[in-house]
Amino acid sequence: MGLLTILKKMKQKEKEVRILMLGLDNAGKTTILKKFIGEDINTISPTLGFNIETVEHRGFKLNIWDVGGQKSLRSYWRNYFESTDGLIWVVDSADKRRLSDCVKELHHLLVEERLAGATLLVFANKQDLPGSLSSEEIKEILDLEGIKTHHWSILPCSAVTGKNLLEGIDWLIDDISSRIFTLD
Repeated sequence: MGLLTILKKMKQKEKEVRILMLGLDNAGKTTILKKFIGEDINTISPTLGFNIETVEHRGFKLNIWDVGGQKSLRSYWRNYFESTDGLIWVVDSADKRRLSDCVKELHHLLVEERLAGATLLVFANKQDLPGSLSSEEIKEILDLEGIKTHHWSILPCSAVTGKNLLEGIDWLIDDISSRIFTLD
């Protein structure tokens, strides 16, 4: 029995998934997390460091790490890469002036060895705001079609209304579990 098989069997018993949520500051990461777990979203302030929430969903134990996106904190993101099964990249679809930063930061993450194999979910957030770019436009700007190293999906969403948050998390879990919780 190979080490990979043993590790898969261990994960099978626990069905524990580590999800890392990143994106530029003010993209809506904490609001998405709070909305998903059913907490009040009216008193959210910028994340200076990280939030971690553990939630049971569909028989899985999700450990969701929400890390601050301010420029001064981005160099610390690598401290959270270890054992990440899924990466949620949150984009502020209404913040057109910072999309080039968004592209650069995402593509820096995708070459990280410790994130190799992690499933990528892109939330094109703030779809409820007038003038926000569609998920199709975000997909083109981020050059998602060019990503061959990770399974990925993009969904338009609104952290405020909750639109597509559950669908996104479900897709992420389905993709991760098809890779991790199946035995050879």
